[in-house]
Amino acid sequence: MPTPSLAALPIRRLTLRDLTACADLSENRGWPREEHKWGFLLTAGKGYGIDDPDGGLVSACAVTEYGPHDRPDLAAIGMVLVADRHARQGIGRRLMRHIVSAMGTTPLTLHATPYGRPLYEELGFKVTGRAEMLLGRLLPGGPTSRIATRPATAEDLPAILRLDEEVFGADRTHIITRLPAFADQLRVAEEDGRIIGYTAAWPNMDTHVVGPLIARDTETAKALITSLAAHTDRPLRTDIDVRHEELLAWAKERGLASVAFNAVMTYGIEELPGDWSRRFAPLTVAAG
Repeated sequence: MPTPSLAALPIRRLTLRDLTACADLSENRGWPREEHKWGFLLTAGKGYGIDDPDGGLVSACAVTEYGPHDRPDLAAIGMVLVADRHARQGIGRRLMRHIVSAMGTTPLTLHATPYGRPLYEELGFKVTGRAEMLLGRLLPGGPTSRIATRPATAEDLPAILRLDEEVFGADRTHIITRLPAFADQLRVAEEDGRIIGYTAAWPNMDTHVVGPLIARDTETAKALITSLAAHTDRPLRTDIDVRHEELLAWAKERGLASVAFNAVMTYGIEELPGDWSRRFAPLTVAAG
């Protein structure tokens, strides 16, 4: 029986049953397997993929929607992957066009590597920002912060959700409420009994990813990162908006090294909603 052409293979929704196949695809392209993150994205968002007649996936990606369920305010696209043996055959373009069409008038965002950026620009995405990935162990030292931080409790959740929506610019309750189970640490910064920032550290291979990182100002962001580092023996990884120059300089002075830059791109909006001055890092670049 002849093998169907790639263009004829249907695009379908992925589920948690596809977790291993998604991790295999990541590994095939030289990425970490990241099963923990894939599981989160497939349950909190929507996966799309194309089955390979020979087994596994030809292509996959994840879409995370924010705002009202029936009419999202924003959707983030991430983990766009095409198996190496099927690369440069238009598969990624076809999958992306399908998603853009399926999302209709919903504004879109993604973090693009230099490799993927030309495709997204071809589809109409515009560069609206930049993020710098940092990795390393935060060195001890420096002045003691006057910002109080502590582990988050269940009672903090309403305040965290209010702050997050105000800063992110869209409701992401379905994401934030999953953080206690997804992350190894969830911490808040407070002043006079009021929460002024929060962050999480979640496991990714041999690192802890710092994100989301929402904070009133740079000093609060520093205190939150320091508090996470004090409670893990893993290296930290995070993606910081390059406009936060002071935080980037501080992190590098304290031992984190620059690994890569990603372009923040949007489709259907000129810039991301919310308050970038208090939005320091995403949960993951795959979820915007």
